[in-house]
Amino acid sequence: MRPFKILGIAALITVAAFGLSAFIKSNHSKKMKADNKGFAVIELFTSEGCSSCPPADALVARVEKESKDQPVYILAYHVDYWNSLGWKDAFSNPDYSKRQSAYAHYLHLPQIYTPQIVVNGKTEFVGSEEGTLRNAIKTSLQKESPVQFSLNIASVSKGQAELKYVTAGTDKNTALLVAVVQKNAQSKVERGENAGHTLSHVQIVRKLQSVSLKENSGTVNVSLPNGFDPKEWEIVGILQNTSSGAITGAARAEGMPATI
Repeated sequence: MRPFKILGIAALITVAAFGLSAFIKSNHSKKMKADNKGFAVIELFTSEGCSSCPPADALVARVEKESKDQPVYILAYHVDYWNSLGWKDAFSNPDYSKRQSAYAHYLHLPQIYTPQIVVNGKTEFVGSEEGTLRNAIKTSLQKESPVQFSLNIASVSKGQAELKYVTAGTDKNTALLVAVVQKNAQSKVERGENAGHTLSHVQIVRKLQSVSLKENSGTVNVSLPNGFDPKEWEIVGILQNTSSGAITGAARAEGMPATI
């Protein structure tokens, strides 16, 4: 009788252990799926010197307001090639024009233009096309990402932010781009195609820094622009394939201090 009892207890322990293992694996699988949920990175190329751009600016502002609780990341780049036509856009940067030209190469486009939207580095269209944008966002959110990515703010002091990143599933061609973003601003345009208009902007990229990923985790130091206010700014990281231009992951930096 005693050997039978021992074997019975052992069998029960084995079954329980198997069930626990299956439970852990199931939960891990669910967590992986949650971590790899879809996302949409919306990159708008715009300019205050372009009369066609305000409708696109207004569209992404609506989308930004509607998607507060979703993994939708809007980055508005003000290009500089309109600056010679009567009005210099104070938010413009030649680096953003170069980024748009890089997309023309990736997407085999004959020229660059404004307003242009690129979603997840794969799809481009005229920035004021609301239906196209909403469909692109819906499709992107439904597609699981093969990459995991998190970004956290370790410290902020003396005009510098120290960020810590963790990735999984990236390849050797992946770069980390860190965008310092001003959430909103207004400009009264005095000359050029939008003369006499007050223009509103959201998610304005004020600094873009690229880092080659050599490890799955690391630290990045980012210089913060003058006037940086944690309440009015945020930091967004994106993972981009440098061969294809495809964006494989995105995250807002967590842990922004209330004040500096």
